[in-house]
Amino acid sequence: MIIPTYNEKDNIELIIQTVFKLHSDFHVLVIDDGSPDGTAQLVKNLQSVYTGKLFIEERKGKLGLGTAYIHGFKWAIEKGYAFICEMDADFSHNPADLERLVHACKYDGADVAVGSRYVKEGAVANWPRNRILLSKGASLYTRLITWMPVMDPTAGFVCYKREVLEAINLDGISFIGYAFQIEMKFAAWKLKFKIVEVPITFVDRKFGVSKMNKGIVKEGILGVLKLRWQSIFKNYHVRMKNPADSITKFSQEEMVAQSNS
Repeated sequence: MIIPTYNEKDNIELIIQTVFKLHSDFHVLVIDDGSPDGTAQLVKNLQSVYTGKLFIEERKGKLGLGTAYIHGFKWAIEKGYAFICEMDADFSHNPADLERLVHACKYDGADVAVGSRYVKEGAVANWPRNRILLSKGASLYTRLITWMPVMDPTAGFVCYKREVLEAINLDGISFIGYAFQIEMKFAAWKLKFKIVEVPITFVDRKFGVSKMNKGIVKEGILGVLKLRWQSIFKNYHVRMKNPADSITKFSQEEMVAQSNS
């Protein structure tokens, strides 16, 4: 479970404790971007309580949501985790839904499980009407431009099978804000991985400050257009280290076969 943080001192201890109370044996990696409010130290204080299960990577400065997740994905791949999840620190994502996302990947045939607000039984709570309209509009806009059949492409509550993140050229992911979420799903879809949307109720944060700003909205609008244009030329598959290996794309079946070899 990867949780990126910047000034989340009001939420981080409780979100970690809540994840570790779940029945599943989750490990947690916090990626902290130099929070001046002491978020990182609060995580470190808990490491003695959750020895071998709670980890932290500290970065200097606010480097962006996308780069935080890329850092976490690479860390998790190196450590050999089979299922790698991402979640906000502010309880807008219910930690109890983590088990449903992992279940979809482990037992229901999903390669990517998305905690979705905009499928049947999905919902949003405590958001102002203008924010809901903005989010739904962004989702519709993204589907129209990219043709990607995902109802909630901007969702940040996701479980990936390890094989998906190994297949994607993570260094080629270009967005660092919320458009990062769209590009990761788009890359998985272009590589023919199965994306399943699991209905969740998204609840607006109670503590801390939202990271949404005009720059993020602009990146989302222009980024989707750029994403569609680049998809004509861009290969999202990871570059093979062996020059003799001419494989440029794996099917889902090939990836499963490789993981079992």
